[in-house]
Amino acid sequence: MNIDTRIKFRHLLCFLEVARQGSLARASDKLAISQPALSKTLKELETLLAATLFVRSKSGAALTEAGVAFLRYAGPCVQALREGVSSLRSGEHEPITARLGVLSTVESLLVPEVICRLHARHPALVVSVVTGPSAYLLSRLRVGELDLVVGRMTDSPQILGLAFEHLYSESMTLVVRHGHPLLADAQGSQSLEHYPLVLPLAGTTIRKFADSLFVQHGLNPPRQRLETLSLTLSRRYVQCSEAIWVAPFDAVREDLSRGELVELDLGIREPGGSVGLCSNPALPISPAAQWCVDVLREVGQDYREGRYP
Repeated sequence: MNIDTRIKFRHLLCFLEVARQGSLARASDKLAISQPALSKTLKELETLLAATLFVRSKSGAALTEAGVAFLRYAGPCVQALREGVSSLRSGEHEPITARLGVLSTVESLLVPEVICRLHARHPALVVSVVTGPSAYLLSRLRVGELDLVVGRMTDSPQILGLAFEHLYSESMTLVVRHGHPLLADAQGSQSLEHYPLVLPLAGTTIRKFADSLFVQHGLNPPRQRLETLSLTLSRRYVQCSEAIWVAPFDAVREDLSRGELVELDLGIREPGGSVGLCSNPALPISPAAQWCVDVLREVGQDYREGRYP
């Protein structure tokens, strides 16, 4: 089916702004056009597409199923055209940016590998990474300040209304420095309570998995604790103290292989949480973000099938 040449750029701009704002009044203010003119443009587009894109009511304008389907393509189309025009006007091929929110669970191995593959395929791509707790990153995703969030976040209340895609499962583990007294302690798990503990921040998704590991062993976490999402701080503190780190396995995988940290063998391991990517289905995805999605899926499959790391 050929594209109807009567569909203009202004039709797409009006459609996207109403989808973004959920209101003709707010969209007309953003576009600096009158509401009747905006309504007329939308009506033209719906006629050309032979589909109803919005349901209008006193509370605003909500996308129909046809509108949601069209949004998946209209957004990237407009974004790609803008980037192409910008590149030509500047006289050079300007880089485009993918904005990722990255939780601590994936910043050690998954995301570096994803960025390596992206840069190998897209020389003009800028990957902007923001780190922090899941609630903070998901709130930025919801308002369009991030394209994707990657990590463990399925238990966060802020994920409601967003789209989550599972990539692979990752367990938690207990690790200590090489030469730690526990490694030669015949008492086993009961003596864990006598050492400082390093845990993710309270209230985070990963903390719930960390707490479950202690519950499985019938232990109460020691009173002396360091609570942080910083892998750098956690790693350094454990290496220079007698602390026990309840860590995502990928965060310490390389330390274990080098012998710098040692895994405590307690007979069982927390079964693992879902690591995945989260997107905002209410907003169009940019070409750069779609490249990230494709590579995240690729690396996630390599994880599941044992090809990486």
